[in-house]
Amino acid sequence: MTTAEFGQAMRRWRDRATPEAAGLPAGGHRRAAGLRREELALLTGISVDYVTRLEQGRATTPSGQVVEALARALRLDTAERAHLFTLAGLAAPGRGTVPGHITPGVQRLLDRLAGTPVSVFDAAWNMIVANPLWAALQGDLTGLRGFRRNVVWRHFFDPPGHIELTREQRAEFGVAVVADLRAAAARYPADVGLRELIAELRTGSEAFAGFWAAGAIGPHTSARKLIHHPQVGTMELDCDVLTVPGSDLRIVAYTAEPGTEAADRLALLAVVGQQIFVGHA
Repeated sequence: MTTAEFGQAMRRWRDRATPEAAGLPAGGHRRAAGLRREELALLTGISVDYVTRLEQGRATTPSGQVVEALARALRLDTAERAHLFTLAGLAAPGRGTVPGHITPGVQRLLDRLAGTPVSVFDAAWNMIVANPLWAALQGDLTGLRGFRRNVVWRHFFDPPGHIELTREQRAEFGVAVVADLRAAAARYPADVGLRELIAELRTGSEAFAGFWAAGAIGPHTSARKLIHHPQVGTMELDCDVLTVPGSDLRIVAYTAEPGTEAADRLALLAVVGQQIFVGHA
């Protein structure tokens, strides 16, 4: 890649991205309207030193994951994101792979839902991003790697968390996510990670293998879930899954019926610091 050009593009887009647009407080006197390097590092999950070395052309091999995180944090559109991948010497994920780019419009929607537990997943149910209230309610997955960030893998391999599902609900959810993976595999035949995920699930989980062999087909519908939260108590919340046309992203949001005890407890969780509890998505 042309390291100088990559760094120049990073700096140009960092100067353009305001803290408010990135969902961060402006915070006192600023010499420039754009993001500080420390803020970009926070948004991407990489170190300030690495951000600095990339901008100065001293780091020459950013991974696809790093470039994707930068594109998301800098609110790049589709063409800008593709250009950043090109400058990094990488091919942007193509039509045959599961898209994971959060468009600026979807990101603005997430910013406006700060008072609602909300997260975004790709078509294979890998978590891309979650807001702080989601992490407080469900547990923080940002530090997890590989399949442990995948909802389907966690459903079939991890022990139950503090979400209480009946046997029927677990079966319905299992059928729905298996059907989702089958559809994703047909739409994205070149995605190696998706093929590996399905292979591991079919090998390691009898329940998944059974649903897969049966040709499980089922819509992913809204559901009401009982959550036993260790800080604010039990809440009955509605869980809605919205699909973004054209990108196959899944926006998952939890809401409470207004005027209920669950609504009060969810509001309390938003006030008491949104402490992170490890749980299940």
